[in-house]
Amino acid sequence: MERGEARDWAEQEFGDVDTGDVRRDRRVIAVATRAVQQPAGRVLQVFHTSAERQGAYDLLANDACKASVLTEAMGRAAARRAAESSRVYVSTDGSSLSLIDRKGTKGFGRIGSTKQGGKGLKVISSLGIDEQGAAVGVLDQQWWARGACRKRRNCHARKLQDKETSHWVNSLQASKERLSELAPETDVWFLLDRENDRRLVLTWLQDSGATYVVRSSTNRRLAGDDGYLLDRLRSVAPMHVYTLEVAAARGRRARRARMVVRASRATLRLRDQWSDKLQPLDVVVVEAREERTTPKGEEPIAWRLLTNHEVTTSAEADDVIQAYAKRWVIEEFHKTWKSGACNVEDSQLRDTQAVIKWATIMAAVAARIERLKVLSRTQPDLPAGQELTHYELRALIQLKRRHKKRTETIPDTEPTMAQAIWWLAELGGYTGKSSGGPPGSITIRRGLDYIAPAADLLEALENEGKLR
Repeated sequence: MERGEARDWAEQEFGDVDTGDVRRDRRVIAVATRAVQQPAGRVLQVFHTSAERQGAYDLLANDACKASVLTEAMGRAAARRAAESSRVYVSTDGSSLSLIDRKGTKGFGRIGSTKQGGKGLKVISSLGIDEQGAAVGVLDQQWWARGACRKRRNCHARKLQDKETSHWVNSLQASKERLSELAPETDVWFLLDRENDRRLVLTWLQDSGATYVVRSSTNRRLAGDDGYLLDRLRSVAPMHVYTLEVAAARGRRARRARMVVRASRATLRLRDQWSDKLQPLDVVVVEAREERTTPKGEEPIAWRLLTNHEVTTSAEADDVIQAYAKRWVIEEFHKTWKSGACNVEDSQLRDTQAVIKWATIMAAVAARIERLKVLSRTQPDLPAGQELTHYELRALIQLKRRHKKRTETIPDTEPTMAQAIWWLAELGGYTGKSSGGPPGSITIRRGLDYIAPAADLLEALENEGKLR
């Protein structure tokens, strides 16, 4: 991305930033501009001059520039983008950054098992996803450093604000508020994995008024001594059957799975284990379960989903299943952000807040890379100019001609999104079928890095009147 249009992106993404000083606000835009041009985990890999590097370090170390201010600006930009869609999915998921702190002076907390002694930061991210499965941006992030290990028997004695569950609820709440303000006409669905099949989260979702889909993690008791959830599902007739192509993976054989869909209303019996009070929760449960095709020794593929979406037909059941399938986009985002194209886990910054601020800026960049990747697969005929800049396209075409195969012809016309991303990936080292799949975020980022100097040069020459 050339510098002028990279700045346009940075202003769209962080234009709402308010650090309390217009000079710091301009510095945020300048840092984000360079970050989207050449994303990397270490500051020194992004900035070309010592003055730029020092400016970035000063900003990240400045206590007056709060990480929450960057998150607010990024979240508002994502909400405005979500307003362009009739429906947006909010996939909220937890992750952690493994970071180096050999001297134990950076303020990081424990991650992973206590015995392994890992250090880093915990984070909850809420990623907006459009109906095509492309990221619209990061709506919110909640960060914390874990302290000393607490035994689980103390969990029920703590209030919500003292539990890690509060970070999930805070991220959901912040996302909802931004979307309600900036995308009021957009239909919002919250998507959460099994970790959030818990009373406090389910209660918040029910009270929020938004549609939600949560993967069930346990065979819950039903209210009124009405048995268990799985018993209820097994008592209802299947709605329909579909075939799922299952790829081979570790511990799983490739096959065409026969998936049976069932749905039923149920009233869950939620229990506050501290006060011992029971709380009923009316839900619809939709199950897609493999039957009669599971290889010996393997567990059947099964999704059991809790939702407040009305399900009376097979089409409505499929709507819930397809919605939850989009939750996986946040897993790809985490990979691109943490250890793929943006590599934030490589950060050598010496302060927790500096790491969070740098990682927040890179989160916005990672969402853009993921969006380009998905659009090239889901909307291959989309004109590339809708996502890539004018100078990026000109540089891409010229460099592709220089490195084209003898049998290739590169036209002057604007390429499609699929073709442009394919060319970018090839310039970034993608080798086609031998790479094991379609272009991924790492080769796309390498391609963007490769064309960035040429795009900068084209813009400079045109501004000087030296380019026809």
